[in-house]
Amino acid sequence: MKDVLRLAKYSRRYWHLMALSVVLMAIMGAMTAARTLLIKPVLNRVLQPSGDDTPQKLFTIPVLHRDIFLEQFFPPSIHNIFTIFAISMLAVFLIRGLCDYLGDYLTNYVGFSAVTDLRNQVFDKLLRHGAGFFAATSTGQVMSSVMSDIERVQTACSDMLADILRQSFSALGLLIVVVGTDWKLALFSMALFPFVLVPTAKLGSRIRKSSRRTQDAVGDLNQILQEAISGQQVVKAFGAEKYEGKRFRAAASRLLKTNLRKVLLQGIPSPLIEMMGAVTFVGLLWFGREEIKAGVLDSNDFMSFLLALLFLFEPVKRLTNLYSIFQQAMGASEKVFAYLDQPEEILTRPGAREMAPFHESVVFDHVSFRYPTATGLQLDDVSLEIRAGEIVALVGSSGAGKTTLAGMLPRFLEAGNGAVKVDGRDVRELTLESLRRQISLVAQETFLFNDSVTNNIAYGNGKPDPARVEEAARAAHAHEFIAEMPEGYATVIGDRGVKLSGGQRQRLAIARALYRNTPILILDEATSHLDTESEMLVQKALGNLMTGRTVVVIAHRISTIRRADKIVVMDQGRIAETGTHDELMTQGGIYHRLHELQNVDWTEE
Repeated sequence: MKDVLRLAKYSRRYWHLMALSVVLMAIMGAMTAARTLLIKPVLNRVLQPSGDDTPQKLFTIPVLHRDIFLEQFFPPSIHNIFTIFAISMLAVFLIRGLCDYLGDYLTNYVGFSAVTDLRNQVFDKLLRHGAGFFAATSTGQVMSSVMSDIERVQTACSDMLADILRQSFSALGLLIVVVGTDWKLALFSMALFPFVLVPTAKLGSRIRKSSRRTQDAVGDLNQILQEAISGQQVVKAFGAEKYEGKRFRAAASRLLKTNLRKVLLQGIPSPLIEMMGAVTFVGLLWFGREEIKAGVLDSNDFMSFLLALLFLFEPVKRLTNLYSIFQQAMGASEKVFAYLDQPEEILTRPGAREMAPFHESVVFDHVSFRYPTATGLQLDDVSLEIRAGEIVALVGSSGAGKTTLAGMLPRFLEAGNGAVKVDGRDVRELTLESLRRQISLVAQETFLFNDSVTNNIAYGNGKPDPARVEEAARAAHAHEFIAEMPEGYATVIGDRGVKLSGGQRQRLAIARALYRNTPILILDEATSHLDTESEMLVQKALGNLMTGRTVVVIAHRISTIRRADKIVVMDQGRIAETGTHDELMTQGGIYHRLHELQNVDWTEE
């Protein structure tokens, strides 16, 4: 019920449309009951016309014990029982059909709109999560929740909600007719209902758990699919097609088993209510037969009661099935709400200020950090000052803490102890948007979007300015290869820039940073994995990018950091050495050893 109420909150802004839908569905239910009430005059008057074809009464409203007379609605000129009955029947079906159609549309409109709001909120939440969340959560599971889980919730809030309203009001109207016609027979026929409703309610929790397992299996399948497609070159290079096929089939088999179990549970209520309905019907026939023989019950009254009861069984049966499907949707909503409820690691704090244009320094003040799943510290009491306009290089072996330290400046990661300060102010006291607006990043793994060259260069900066885009591309030594593309700057470069070489992708990333034109720049091994010619072009582009900016360079290759004003050597989460290239070479420490190792590698090559 908690999840149902939470879902209902998303439809609050559409309450007026939902209220109108409920009214229309209520009218539809009343017309369903009126359709049933017309059965008795068909049996008594239309199929057995008397010599006197003048109207008497059309039908009785059981709850009010009131007769509805024909003269109240029709002029005397058409007081013919068949004509009036035909007009009444057509009017009932027309009103019922219109109300059902409009109510169904409005309910679906509200449901789709509310779930769209939910999906948008989940996506916004994912965008706000930090690196820790994505390190601990598989891409496949996240995609499964955003797409498959919310799709199930959408089904519950649109199609199913309309059907629930339709069947509920129909059942209510028919129940009133059944009870009003003969309340004793009604009680007798309802005696077996608890034997259907109680097991159905108990099955609900099991169906919900089964649905959750199904969605988890879908997430596992999505993860394998995503990895196989993204890493298709590795799969082919290592001849792992059979291995990946085996993994996929195993996950698909698990999904099949959970789906079949869900179908088994979901299918139980329908035959159960069918059986109970058959038992009730047989019992009523025996009871009615005896009552008619005794002259206590009129055969036509009993027939109209039976038909009304049969009509009632259909919405009740449908509601039990909808309950099972609804439980599946609630099982899916649990994971969606779990993502929404998961606290964000990095937030703009209340009272945070806008960051003024950077002009002084960046200071890491006794900073420590540990990843949630790690056993030791990735950074241990690190202190470092970077003056405005300086180029500072972070070097060291893999796992030394270079990327972790740089990631704290734009608050991709949050310091456990100590503080990162920009112009004397703790970055946690600044709004995230204003802080990151002054920082650009060129990463080792360049990420480009399946969009045009122009939109990739101007990404995140509003409507692209073609002149600025070309200027940035020229400065990044990218204009030449862009001009040779089929559609120039309008060329769509494919998923992750698959249509480009590594050097071309890197130059587009540099052009993106140039277009952004921020005072602080982070370069995370921006020339790794490039051939000599590509590296030369990228180095020229980096030279243009670094001019007049405060730059943090993360590097494994010593050849990329000779121009740095200060080189910081990191080892096991601490700063081991600091100085220029020449100073560190004379010290004969870690930097000297790294330099010599790389020179040996180059010589051997």
